[in-house]
Amino acid sequence: MITIYSDDHRYQNAQSELIDGKLLPPYENPSRADTIVAHIQQSNLGAIQPPHEFGLDPILQVHDAGFVAFLQTAWSEWLSVQGNHDALPLNWATRTMRHDRIPETIEGKLSYYSFDAGTPITSGTWKAATTSVNVALTGQELVAKGEPAVFALCRPPGHHAARDFFGGYCFLNNAAIAAQAFCDQGAERVVVLDVDYHHGNGTQAIFYDRPDVFFISLHAHPIQSYPYFLGFEDETGAGNGEGYTRNYPLRVGTNWATYSEHLADALQHITQYSPDALVISLGVDTFEKDPISEFCFTSQDYYSMGEMIAQRSQPTLIVMEGGYAIDEIGINVVNFLQGFAGDKLTQD
Repeated sequence: MITIYSDDHRYQNAQSELIDGKLLPPYENPSRADTIVAHIQQSNLGAIQPPHEFGLDPILQVHDAGFVAFLQTAWSEWLSVQGNHDALPLNWATRTMRHDRIPETIEGKLSYYSFDAGTPITSGTWKAATTSVNVALTGQELVAKGEPAVFALCRPPGHHAARDFFGGYCFLNNAAIAAQAFCDQGAERVVVLDVDYHHGNGTQAIFYDRPDVFFISLHAHPIQSYPYFLGFEDETGAGNGEGYTRNYPLRVGTNWATYSEHLADALQHITQYSPDALVISLGVDTFEKDPISEFCFTSQDYYSMGEMIAQRSQPTLIVMEGGYAIDEIGINVVNFLQGFAGDKLTQD
């Protein structure tokens, strides 16, 4: 299996995030992708290739132009006002407050275009985020040209980024941009299957009223876990998209035996939909040792997951999302990829 990867992910190298009332070094950091690519090299899984440049057009097919322009200039605006330290928002427009006015100041814009304080913008954010998109689009291009499956080692991740806001360590929605690229190139039906611990709220919102992209997510129940306010069972799409969103919210402590039953049901719906392409938002933060998640997968379970999903045999782009247990992240990702490719399990 071909892997698409770029060292440019290291440009997103923030100093701190606000989490659980503490200002801590970010869990989403360069060692994540560095560890994964090292394990891929050791496993002889396949070629590792750099991304191509695709420009802004595919991004603007998914994201609001004003939001994209904000991301392009956010660091320079912040630097000129606040100085050379990570940019984080202060407050958000919530109940009784207006959402129809964009503030003039960078502090206000950060609040308007974000939904949490755990996603710092740095001097390298725009470069890293656009390179991550190019990684996904290069993988999509290869799949569209006949590769049965490609792994896009995206960092920063993307599935929490919606049309016009960032958060959850995500700035641009790599999986959604790749899914839209399949549609733009003639695919009539695309599935985005999100297996990250956290609900892919951004991806769901982007495609919620469309029948041509079926969003399916298995994730921690939002009544217990981040992002809290989306991902319930009764969210099934709207308008022409009614019936083309499906959520499987699962309780804290879920193990592979329980999860796999729900995954089997999700895969049946994928078969019935008969997509032209499958995009997998792969998070391995379902791991039992993940520092910010509370499922109970073992490393071997990722092999089983990859093997199980591969039985559907659609052209598949695998897009990296979450996973923060650095010591095991490479093992878990490679196990998934080996299971998907039908290779012998070599790491446990």
